[in-house]
Order: sequence, then structure tokens, then C-alpha cells
Amino acid sequence: MPTETEVLIIGGGPVGLYLAALLLQDGVSVRVLEQRQARKLHSRAIGIHPPALEGLQHIGIAASAVQEGVQIREGLAVSGGKTVGTMPFAGVSEAFPFVLALPQFRTEQLLEERVRQLDGAALVRGVRVTRVKDDGGQVTVAAGPAGEGWSRESTWTASFVVAADGARSQVRGLLGVPVRQKNYPDHYLMGDFRDAGFYGERAVLFLEPGGIVESFPLPGGVRRWVVRLGRPAGTAAPDELAQQVLRRTGILPDARTNTMVSAFSVRSTMARRMMAGRVFLLGDAAHEISPIGGQGMNLGWLDARALSPLLQAALAAANPGQVDRQFKEYQASRQRVARLAQRQSEINMLLGRPLPRPLLDLRNLGISAAAATPAVNRWVARRFTMQELDRQPTRAPHRLTGRSRLT
Repeated sequence: MPTETEVLIIGGGPVGLYLAALLLQDGVSVRVLEQRQARKLHSRAIGIHPPALEGLQHIGIAASAVQEGVQIREGLAVSGGKTVGTMPFAGVSEAFPFVLALPQFRTEQLLEERVRQLDGAALVRGVRVTRVKDDGGQVTVAAGPAGEGWSRESTWTASFVVAADGARSQVRGLLGVPVRQKNYPDHYLMGDFRDAGFYGERAVLFLEPGGIVESFPLPGGVRRWVVRLGRPAGTAAPDELAQQVLRRTGILPDARTNTMVSAFSVRSTMARRMMAGRVFLLGDAAHEISPIGGQGMNLGWLDARALSPLLQAALAAANPGQVDRQFKEYQASRQRVARLAQRQSEINMLLGRPLPRPLLDLRNLGISAAAATPAVNRWVARRFTMQELDRQPTRAPHRLTGRSRLT
């Protein structure tokens, strides 16, 4: 017999787990299907912006995240060994006047712990979705075995399905949702090393003629270094990254202390629609943007925060026509926000591209002038921390009782 639930979430990464926690704590029955048997202990996305921290506070894990993470309260722009501008985050949020640096695997652990507190059976691992069928009244999902304990295909039925299964979304492909894809001439080499302590808990952007170098503190005395390259790196090696950092900044990370290194080229992928009947695309499945600026994971959480109350209203089915209009408004709103985030990421990448010294000096003068103007500095800080990008309320409405389902 198929397993029944109200909302089936495909993808147990940070976005899928966050939506599950939002729904579970308001009384919605949820199952999360995750293909991976175990989480990869890789730092990956590290920046959590103030609007996302407000969302994490709503599910009760912000305090733990803040306690374990590094609070980045200021950013520096450095060129030729001199500071050309500073950007404090003190005015971006009363509750969270900082960007929190925390490795993604630890963020996912906190999210999973919260989901399991709410429903110990909610997360199902080792499941790979093979078919999705929406009959207008419910959605049936078939999944094949992807690990130990699954000997045959299983099926789930749900009132709604949410695909949070990443930039190469299997569900998006099964639904045939077209995408707009763009490749950028930006390539990066990234790695985590022991922090030599030069910049404390500040983020630093080194604006150099050969291209930008970004540096961010992480918990445990670790610092991430990201170097912009003129061509794909091919293989990623700690020694190569350390030497690139040395040539541009004069700082040599100790390659022997490296815990992660990777190379990536930037692209964006925008789904032409975020919903197909009773199936919704969320996070990177709906809009993959450049990781430069750290908006992607946060954007997915903001998607989930906006979607959760709409799913609850639809399950209550007080006015199906009104709910349908709200879903369409949700799609238009989130696509608009994704386009704004995409443009912001393009500005971030443009800032980091190589420039000859005269143009670089001119750009640095502009950065210095902006940093010295309090109103401009505050506005830039708010944009950088996503405060100007999304102003959705963080509190979902209380669950309606006595509802009739959309079946």
C-alpha cells in the first residue's frame, strides 16, 4: 500500500529539512525522501544571512547555530596591502547584526535534529524518485531502492509534493519543466585552511589586478579562501590554491592544514515555472545562482518560509480559488526575488574580475567613497546581507482546524 502524507518533500538538504520543520511544528504530516544514505562532511555553503537566521529562529535552532558559528560583523576591502573600505553590519538587523559562518553539514545536522524531534519517522534516506504523477487531487511518487533495506519500488501519495532536490533536480526533469541557463566567464578555486589570525572574525575581499581573493572565518580556527581564476582550474590542489593566495595577497595559507579544496565554474539555472499542479520546485531546483555572495541556500530558505503558510491554507481548503491565486502570486514573487538575487550575484562577480592598475585604482576610489558615506554604506550592507532582497514575514499562521482537504 502507498504511504500517505499531506506534504511529501523530495530532497533532505538544508532547504527541504527547513520546510519540513516549518510544516511539522504547525501540525502538518510530512515525509522527506533523501537519496543519500549519509551526509557528506563538507563545509560547502557557509554564510547564513540575517533574514535566514530569523527563519531559523522560528523553528528553534538559531540560538544553537549562532553559538557554534562565527559572527562576521564587519567586512574589509583590501588592495595592495591597504584597506580601501570597511562595511560594518551593525545596522542590518536588531536581532542578528552579522552574517553567521557555519559549515553546511553542521547546519543540516541541526535541521535534521529538529525534524526528528518533531517526527522521528519524517526523514527517509536511501530513496531515489523515479516517477511523479499528479492526478489533480493528489500526487503519487514512485521511488526505487537507493540503499540497504529497499528491495523493491515503493510509492507515496501526498496532497502536495515539494522538490528541493538541488540544481540538477530529478523531479524537475521528470516534470519536463524547462530552464533558462547561463554560463559565466568566472572560475574559482576554494579551500579551508587553519586561520593564521591576521583578520580575526572579519570577512576580507582582496581586490587585486589578477582578480579577487575572498577570505572568511569559520569555526574551529579555520579560514576559507576563494580565488578567482581566468580559466577552469581542472584539478583542485591545496598547494596550488595556497600559492595563488600568496601571489595576490602576500599571505600563505599552510597547505598541510587544508581540510577541503574544490574548483567550480559559475552558471545560473532558472526554472521557467516553480509549480506544476500540486508539485512545487524549491531552492536550487527552482533557481541556481552563483555561490559568490552566499545567497543560494538562504534564498531557498526564504522560498520555504513563504510557501509554508500557503500549503497550510491549501490543506485547509477554505477557499480553493483564493489559494490558487495565492500560489500564482507566490510563484511570481519568488521568481522576481530570484532574478534580483541573480543580478546581485552578477555584481559580486563583476567586482572580482581582473582589472589593469589604473581602472583598479579608480574602482578602489569609488569603494572608499561609498564606504565613507554612512547612508551608502548601510544600504550596501543591507543588500549584501539580503535585507533589501526579501521582506516576507517570518511567522506562518496557526494551523486551521476542521479543514477539508483538496482531494
